[in-house]
Amino acid sequence: MSSRDSIFADLRKSLGRTESLGADKVAELQQRSDVAREDERPQVSGDLIERFVVKLTAGAGTVTRVRDASEVPRAVEQYLEEHQLPPKMVAASNGLVGSIRWPDGFQVEHRPASRDDRVSVTGAIAAVAETGTIVVSSDNESPTTLNFLPDDHIAVIETGQLRTHLEDVWSALREADEMPRAVNFISGPSKTADVEQTLALGAHGPRRLHVIMVG
Repeated sequence: MSSRDSIFADLRKSLGRTESLGADKVAELQQRSDVAREDERPQVSGDLIERFVVKLTAGAGTVTRVRDASEVPRAVEQYLEEHQLPPKMVAASNGLVGSIRWPDGFQVEHRPASRDDRVSVTGAIAAVAETGTIVVSSDNESPTTLNFLPDDHIAVIETGQLRTHLEDVWSALREADEMPRAVNFISGPSKTADVEQTLALGAHGPRRLHVIMVG
């Protein structure tokens, strides 16, 4: 008996089953896994934007809301001033972020991030109200390193990108022409409490996550 067969035999024994599931039961379980039932998702009520902000800030993220894309540079500038950071950053070159006209004096490079970069600016493919999560993908114009190497990650999203549940994001991705090379779900800055249950930020990624919501 292989290790796999042994494991499944132990599972059947613990469940009180003496044989494998029949074809009808297998088909039923497969159908359940293929179709996400709405009543199995957590109920999310009220304004989705407010819910997203509450959830993100509860996870140590911060949010600034602006009316339109023209206000994004000033929002970034205010964030840098608040944290006494120089106007120097690496940024994605696609979408809304790629079209931003930065103020004079800003040093913005469109390239993968390195360990020496302090601030990154990216877009997002979606945001999730249920958990206060932003969803970012990886491609040549928005490398994954932008999401993890700099201490400060600024993400620019539009309110129209907001989704209610995590499952809604996967449904949209499956309907797209091509699945992104990598999809990262980010809920606040990187943190851990492994050492003596003391919360530490920036353990495996950015110390701060700041979201600028447009619209």
